[in-house]
Amino acid sequence: MPVLKPLSGNPDAPQQYKQPSRKGKKAWRKNIDVSEVQQGLEELNDQIIKGGVIAEKESSELFTLDVVGDSVLPKRFSKHATKSLKADEIIAQRSAVPAVSMRKRPGDKTTDGVLPVKRQRTNYVTHKELSRIRRVADGQHQSTVAVVDAEYDMWAEPEQQAQDDDEAAFKPAKAEKPKKPKSLNQTPISLAASGKSIPAVPKPKGGHSYNPAFNDYQDRLIEESEKAVEAERKRLHELEAERIKLEAAARSAAEADAAEARADLSEWEDDSAWEGLESGGEELSVKARRPRRKTQADRNRILRRKEEERRLKHLAAMKRKNAQQERIKQIALEVAEKERTMALEKVEMSEDSDEGDDQELRRRQLGRYKLPEKDLELVLPDELQDSLRLLKPEGNLLKDRYRSLLVRGKMESRRKIPFKKQAKMKVTEKWTYKDFRI
Repeated sequence: MPVLKPLSGNPDAPQQYKQPSRKGKKAWRKNIDVSEVQQGLEELNDQIIKGGVIAEKESSELFTLDVVGDSVLPKRFSKHATKSLKADEIIAQRSAVPAVSMRKRPGDKTTDGVLPVKRQRTNYVTHKELSRIRRVADGQHQSTVAVVDAEYDMWAEPEQQAQDDDEAAFKPAKAEKPKKPKSLNQTPISLAASGKSIPAVPKPKGGHSYNPAFNDYQDRLIEESEKAVEAERKRLHELEAERIKLEAAARSAAEADAAEARADLSEWEDDSAWEGLESGGEELSVKARRPRRKTQADRNRILRRKEEERRLKHLAAMKRKNAQQERIKQIALEVAEKERTMALEKVEMSEDSDEGDDQELRRRQLGRYKLPEKDLELVLPDELQDSLRLLKPEGNLLKDRYRSLLVRGKMESRRKIPFKKQAKMKVTEKWTYKDFRI
């Protein structure tokens, strides 16, 4: 908002403060200084407008005694935060030992002449109490103490006493204890296809040794080679399927473009045929009805009809999709419950001595993310060493332990999030050209 300023210069009437003489009546009337009188009259008028002259009012009308306090301060400042004065802070920094008095201190025998009041001593044992204690020491008891069983359990939790509303308001609310999830009481289900429990540290076979037997090593090498060949064949098959899909999409797009071009060409030929450009147009009978050309209103009407048909078709498709999604969720819940029941049955039917294997797992994994692949702990024939000094350690105990927890159903697989989501920041530029004055 622009700032309005008064006009430059003195708004008062012209005055002459330095007058050589005031003997004439003309100088008295014209050049006398009445600025103080005018200022006083303006202040008096302002006071009258605002409610009356301050000098004529009583103190009770001008001042009030605040006994309630400001209601905004407790909201702005907390109950525990108190701001002290600067003088108190300076005094508090000094020593807490009082200063030595400079006055003369009276002696021990000097008194003020007033006799002290004698008071009866209360820290002594009376003769009656002394005689009672002596009788008790001699075995003379006036009353015997009856032993009664306790009516309360000293190890029980103390009862919650009822507190007033005022006391409860000042005390902080106790934090609620975290609730234990229901899944904590459920038995973890291993991800093995057989349903048997998988040991935390499985025993390695002969082919995993650093100096294995020839037959064990050859069997394991053939097995791992077949897995690698199958994985490569599957990858090539997926690449070929993706290439065929892209070619089919490009072919269908080209056919759609060609069909659209033919439709535009046929429409142009129809329009030009009725203008006499087509050969043999003069031979048509005159009685035949000549179709009129489409106007812009007709084209708009056709577009609106097509848009409405497209909208209705989209709504029907979305309705079918939502119904399918709800059905899929229901089927997923049923399948999960069925798999859990079957896995529990397999575990109960299997013997305790039988141990599962993590080579073949169930298709449905536990959690949103897939299990990490197991490291290939195999060396090629030319990498086998015949000396223990040349052996290179393989594997990672941390990765093995983590994958063992996942396979046994103790925890779900997680994905590392390297960067957390930052708050959005809005950057603006100050409009300095709006700061102007009039």
